[in-house]
Amino acid sequence: MKKIIFTAIVALFAVGAVSAQERGKWGVGPQIGIYTNTGADGAIFGVGAQGRYSITDHWRIQPSITALCKKGYSVDIAGDAQYLFGLTKGWSIYPQAGLSVNDFGDWSLGVNLGAGTDFAVARNWDLSAGFKWMVQTRSGWKNPIVINIGATYKF
Repeated sequence: MKKIIFTAIVALFAVGAVSAQERGKWGVGPQIGIYTNTGADGAIFGVGAQGRYSITDHWRIQPSITALCKKGYSVDIAGDAQYLFGLTKGWSIYPQAGLSVNDFGDWSLGVNLGAGTDFAVARNWDLSAGFKWMVQTRSGWKNPIVINIGATYKF
């Protein structure tokens, strides 16, 4: 079993090593998300925007801001680092980790851990889907799992 897992990891890194992600490229676009495991509020819908910047051929950062549709004023601001593995031309997957701040006025810092995928649908457009677990540092707050979908225009 260990050999199978090790072989799969090596193959994943080998596929990722041959994909080119064009260092220095920017991207922006809309995103929507569902925040689950939020306690008494149930699932919360969010609408926002994301930006992306490719630091190297495989590493990129993704700052985002999301307005949460719930009672009162609530915003989630996040910054995630992603490592891209190219599966085929135009399709990649990535693990991500980062930080977030949410609910101004009664704020909490969160540590984000998750994964996602991008799929090219046109020359400059990608569709993306992903999830992340937001571990909240504030005592008594739930740790939501956020499921996002979005589009990115690359320039």
